[in-house]
Amino acid sequence: MKAIIQKEFGDANVLTYADIEQPKIGDGECLIKVSYTSVNYADIKKRIGNKGQGNFPLILGLDTAGTIVETAPDSKFSIGDRVIAFPKGGSYAEYVRANEKLVFKIPDTLSFEQAAAMPTVSILSYMLLHEIGQVKMTDTIVIHSAAGGVGSMLIQLAKLAGVERIIGTVGNIEKASYVKKLGANIVCTYETFTEEVLNVTNNQGANIIFDSVAGDVTSKSLDCLAFYGTLVQFGNSSGKAGQLKTSDVHSSCRNIKGFSLGTTRAHDPLRLAPVAEKVIELFNTKQLSLPIAQIFNLKDAAAAHQLIESRNYEGKVLLKV
Repeated sequence: MKAIIQKEFGDANVLTYADIEQPKIGDGECLIKVSYTSVNYADIKKRIGNKGQGNFPLILGLDTAGTIVETAPDSKFSIGDRVIAFPKGGSYAEYVRANEKLVFKIPDTLSFEQAAAMPTVSILSYMLLHEIGQVKMTDTIVIHSAAGGVGSMLIQLAKLAGVERIIGTVGNIEKASYVKKLGANIVCTYETFTEEVLNVTNNQGANIIFDSVAGDVTSKSLDCLAFYGTLVQFGNSSGKAGQLKTSDVHSSCRNIKGFSLGTTRAHDPLRLAPVAEKVIELFNTKQLSLPIAQIFNLKDAAAAHQLIESRNYEGKVLLKV
């Protein structure tokens, strides 16, 4: 089968279109013929060596949408089922194997393109908003990297939940109109958001801040986080660790919560099934959608990575297999 592999860490040019052996499934697994897979920023970090050790040759990719072509005995799935999944060993390939606990059926009325855009960002965003952040309608929330996949999803989910004040941050203010169309009330840059948040809240600060950037953005977030507020930390796309002190939280009764979808997939996969069911229904009924920034053929994965690294896109980037 065809796949994108890499044999060393490096820039996008280490990604190679190659023929490799088709994976074999074990107990509790199924084999999926991939239609589309999404490109996530975590793929970039893993490619360059900032996310764990490399077991080369390495196949990147977190999620996929496709059709089941083989199942283990006594499977709850059938050949021909349309699914989304978090596969084992990467998703930039024609066929992938996946633990059935991380495979979820999708209806015939949901396109593979929208299905491929949603698994990582929508399941993560739903859990961040409702389980980790426990956002209320009366909250003022800040969503960093608001034009990215998770940011786009968090804004829509917050709007759907009736949150009254949604503030999005972007690296390039030219993305402001896109973020406002998604449902944000205010859009500002990383340089100005602290002052903007304090201004619109009469110096009270935001109740919940969702931070996937870290670095300097973390300390700036704490500068505008309200008493009893929560900073939800779920990434570090800046490549730098955010700094905080115990004095940042105890006297102000504020909370710092961390969350990782990857950790949850590995250690508590059954937690994802009810969330997947909810977001699949929201997509199928068109209450949620994700703009597709661009679709690349699998062999052009390097170009897709270069687009992600440029940050000059809005929505999701997909690979067509």
